[in-house]
Amino acid sequence: MRQINKEDVILKIQELVHQACCEVDSSTIKQIITSKDYEESPIGKQILEEIIKNDEIACQTKRPICQDTGIVVCFVKVGRECYLPFDLTAAINEGIRIAYKEGYYRNSVVNDPIERRNTFDNTPAIIYYELIDGDQIQITLAPKGAGSENMSTLKMLTPAEGIDGIKKFVIDTINEKGAKACPPLVIGVGIGGGFEKCALLAKEALMDELDAPYENSVYEKLANELKDEINKLGIGPMGLGGSNTCLGVRIKSYPCHIASLPVAINIQCHVNRHAKGVI
Repeated sequence: MRQINKEDVILKIQELVHQACCEVDSSTIKQIITSKDYEESPIGKQILEEIIKNDEIACQTKRPICQDTGIVVCFVKVGRECYLPFDLTAAINEGIRIAYKEGYYRNSVVNDPIERRNTFDNTPAIIYYELIDGDQIQITLAPKGAGSENMSTLKMLTPAEGIDGIKKFVIDTINEKGAKACPPLVIGVGIGGGFEKCALLAKEALMDELDAPYENSVYEKLANELKDEINKLGIGPMGLGGSNTCLGVRIKSYPCHIASLPVAINIQCHVNRHAKGVI
């Protein structure tokens, strides 16, 4: 067994919060730069240039990329050979609490959906745990803004609707809501499982690098087709028209019931904040 220290967890969470809030991951900024080169709309091209400039300034000055520094979502994989003589959830929230104070990031979490009193430290986080082999803790941290999250949706399709039904649902959703989510977008799609599982898959899909290879060519083909069709919608950067509405589509799937075809769409703005670390 390897003992994990509480202080190491707190420090790692602080580091990941600052990284996620102030630095766009390399695969996303690469795709934004590529998109600018073939953007057909002059206004769209100008917007993409401003986004790139904004991202550079944020990284250089360690300032937040966007004023909505989100509610923190954490995917935490804990090795079975880790010994944790402390409350891991409390340590994660403490790291977030410290980082949001250090960075003067906006506190966007309310204590209850109805009472809506601000917690003033951006906690609690939304945390998902998974047991894995080994003696490490792997953390993926994503401050998720409300503008894009509010445009996300889920639908229980019938199996007969198949791939065509999935494509129609995704394209119709982006056509209706995409302009409100600060495009160009990254779109996470979860397929299968059940009602709650497909939503989690869609969120997890957003943690992928945009250029990560697919193990299943069926989903790679579907993701590429969806991206092409979405970009043909003409919504464009910040919804002002253009040929770049979508930076990438990432898909995750899971086995499901013979009578179900659950599909969830988790929309992310061009900021696409997430950071990964290991303890």
